[in-house]
Amino acid sequence: MSTLNVMYSDEMLKQQLNDQGLRFTPQRLKILKIFQSLPRGTHWSAEELHEELLAQAERISLSTVYRTLHIMTRMGILRELELAEEHKHYELNRSPSGQHHHLICVHCNRILEFAEAGVDKIGGKQADAMGYHVLDCQLNLYGVCPDCQNQRH
Repeated sequence: MSTLNVMYSDEMLKQQLNDQGLRFTPQRLKILKIFQSLPRGTHWSAEELHEELLAQAERISLSTVYRTLHIMTRMGILRELELAEEHKHYELNRSPSGQHHHLICVHCNRILEFAEAGVDKIGGKQADAMGYHVLDCQLNLYGVCPDCQNQRH
């Protein structure tokens, strides 16, 4: 699996972007810094990130935010998550040792994170057998949380 570090440096980002023929821009660096500053377990949509950038007086379009999120996900810096809501969320891909999965309530959208090494091992084994280099492994379980179950009775 990938060996990313929480403190992905400016120079590492610049080098990886250059290696892919992409430009290192202040907007891309700012987005990385925002994700690095978020507490663990924070999952932001492109719209939430865009609002934060505007609140910090950054002049950046929503389409640039989407493009940067896509690039950083493809590079393995961010994890793209399909949660209970209708749009994708993103979080910093902190490291393989910090791989975690999500238990999502389809009623209240509560998200609980959990670690399960078995999922990562099975995924890694399959990827190795097929010659893939894994950037991310995630399992999302959808259900109804105890609070929502109790409200229905």
